Amino acid sequence: MITIRTIDAHVAGAPLRLIVEGFPSPRGLTMGEKQAWAARRADHLRRSLMREPRGHVDMFGAVFTEATEPGSDAGLLFMGHDGFHTMSGHGVIAAATIALERGLLVPHDDERIVLDTVAGRVKVKVQRGGSTALTAVVGVTYANVPAFVVHPGIDVPLPGRRLRADVAFAGEFYAIVDSESAGVPVDGARIDDLRKIGSAIAAAIDDGLSVRHPLDPSLSGVAGTVFTSPPQAPGADLRSTTVYASGSVDRSPGGTAMAAVMAVLDAMGMLTQDGRLRLESLTGQIFEGRLAGRTQVGAADAVVAEISGAAYITGEHTFTLADGDPFAGGFSLRP
Repeated sequence: MITIRTIDAHVAGAPLRLIVEGFPSPRGLTMGEKQAWAARRADHLRRSLMREPRGHVDMFGAVFTEATEPGSDAGLLFMGHDGFHTMSGHGVIAAATIALERGLLVPHDDERIVLDTVAGRVKVKVQRGGSTALTAVVGVTYANVPAFVVHPGIDVPLPGRRLRADVAFAGEFYAIVDSESAGVPVDGARIDDLRKIGSAIAAAIDDGLSVRHPLDPSLSGVAGTVFTSPPQAPGADLRSTTVYASGSVDRSPGGTAMAAVMAVLDAMGMLTQDGRLRLESLTGQIFEGRLAGRTQVGAADAVVAEISGAAYITGEHTFTLADGDPFAGGFSLRP
């Protein structure tokens, strides 16, 4: 029998299951090597915790590793129902909150921690408050890896019609699509339609284009589709949801997705004058983004976005993978 312990949290309704015991320490000199090692040697544990009966199609998880860069406090690997992911904004917010509230990491004097991810180094700052100000984390702001547009305004062929999309990188590659043009509102009641169209868009782009990072060819392929629409919540600038290629739907505004949207808006000259964006999710919750800087990634103009959100611990779990359990490795009813 295998025992695994986790601490779970949510960010605007999006789950994050942080594995704290029972997962082997991934080996490798880089985060990419550590992720590849985990995919080879511990993927059965990912499937067990992310898929049914212990997880579900929209579950997301993470595990801390040893840092790979000088000055970093830890590494962080992300995983989902469909496999390992290179970056997750809501995952950073939740993992940092759990780590500092439960003493898994010791922050620097200015309440900052530095995390290595497959997509690059992420600097995180936490805000404390509430009645237990010494321990409670009430907000997290992190600087996302540089985001840039790789394929602006492309035609996406779907059965019976064509859509327009912008493809941008912000830790993973996303297709940014106006939900009105897709014919599906950003509404929880239409989540099945969003899953179907979002997955189809990602697959169509991957079939027709080479989507690859200019400096790291191992970062490739469209991770998902970000649908944007007019906001519903007071004070929000846009409403959005991210549908991953596997069909998983992000309940939060999505930190990496938000940085990708900001890169597209900036390239179009549509980012607000103060460089800020308030992005609303399917659940009506809001992330705040701020243009913190500009840089170059290869020949591409890139933006550095600071993303702010809050996470809440929902519970602790001790999972058992019993000998003889036919679903010890999890299962999925999705193709």
